[in-house]
Amino acid sequence: MSDEARIFLDTNILAYAAARDGKDKQRLATDLVETGFREGGLVVSTQVLLELYVTLTRDRFRALPEVDALTYVESLLAWTVVDTTGELVVRALKLAQRFQISTWDAAILQAALEAGCSKVLSEDLSSGQDYGGVMVENPFVQPAA
Repeated sequence: MSDEARIFLDTNILAYAAARDGKDKQRLATDLVETGFREGGLVVSTQVLLELYVTLTRDRFRALPEVDALTYVESLLAWTVVDTTGELVVRALKLAQRFQISTWDAAILQAALEAGCSKVLSEDLSSGQDYGGVMVENPFVQPAA
């Protein structure tokens, strides 16, 4: 990954990387995150950081104690972090209306667009869909032959 090929990571990818359960999704997500720290080019938003902390500490996921979840979130500040501004919210709402998606998913896509990302890695959005200039890819799904 290079800064020319910026990739946005959705919350679920980061949560799987923290799971430490040794399952396939965890291994793949951990590889993505480690590559991001080594090579750069990964992007998150303030929304993703907040969602991640909640997922890891209060959700059924419960992968990490609060102090470890906070340390993990802080480590991601080494990447590009897109602030969720009022202007981003308005543009995300328009994107949600245009593509008939949730406002939360639209905010992630809009943050990726504003950071100049070519792709969003997510398990939750439609893999292969182009949302106004950013392509979604589910890294856990094998491409069709």
